[in-house]
Amino acid sequence: MDSQQSWDTAWIAVGIVGVLALAAVITLSVLLIVARKQLRSARAELDRIRDEQGRRRKRIGLAPLAVKTVWETGNSLITKGIGATVRNSIEDLAGWAKVERPDLARITADGEVVIAFSDIEGSTELNETLGDREWVKVLDRHNKLVTRAVENHGGHVVKNQGDGFMIAFADPAEAVRACVDVQHDLETTAIAKQPIRVRMGLHQGSSVRRGDDLFGRNVAMAARVAAQASGGQILISQPVRDAVADTDIEVGEPRTVELKGIRGSQDLYPVLIPELATS
Repeated sequence: MDSQQSWDTAWIAVGIVGVLALAAVITLSVLLIVARKQLRSARAELDRIRDEQGRRRKRIGLAPLAVKTVWETGNSLITKGIGATVRNSIEDLAGWAKVERPDLARITADGEVVIAFSDIEGSTELNETLGDREWVKVLDRHNKLVTRAVENHGGHVVKNQGDGFMIAFADPAEAVRACVDVQHDLETTAIAKQPIRVRMGLHQGSSVRRGDDLFGRNVAMAARVAAQASGGQILISQPVRDAVADTDIEVGEPRTVELKGIRGSQDLYPVLIPELATS
């Protein structure tokens, strides 16, 4: 009788272990299915964003640039994660331009080009606050807004990476007006649950001479100007200020700064944005 009870107890224990193992397998299977569905959903959202951006990347009347474009943004989101993609956007874009050396001279006949950089202030913190899924949607709305303003003023998006843009214009006044439109649209369009503030900087220089470091210095200068701006602000260098002096564009008092990698001190002018000048 004791032997029979021992066998019964053993079979009960085996049965319990089997049930627990089966439950664990079922739980893991459910988690795997849910995770795969979430991954497919995220990839589908990124594919949609890339398709929409790709359809708008070419503007009629502007020569195409020999550059890689917004496609890398989606890939970066997948392979590196949101935080890595949005961190130090302006510096990353300037570094990319230094290596790839996009043919900015093809945008304008006289070789003078206005280079603009922009990114979202505090983007890493916003990403953490909003979460990755909501942040992807905010990036999509922000990128559409910037791209529309650039196209409306005859510019060309040279590179879009995460929340950062490198943009080229032939006309300095139109370049500034495009940036003003972006700031206005950000004030009047709800693209997130909290305000999105973009910092923008512009510099004008020659892009024809490719035998020395003139290209690199102009790109670096534009990136450094943008890095000096605060959220909601547009800063322009002295050459851009001189180029728009006879237009209706108004600027504030300059501030003299020293920029990393640029010799000497530089005067940077804040653009006075109508209706936002006192904010």
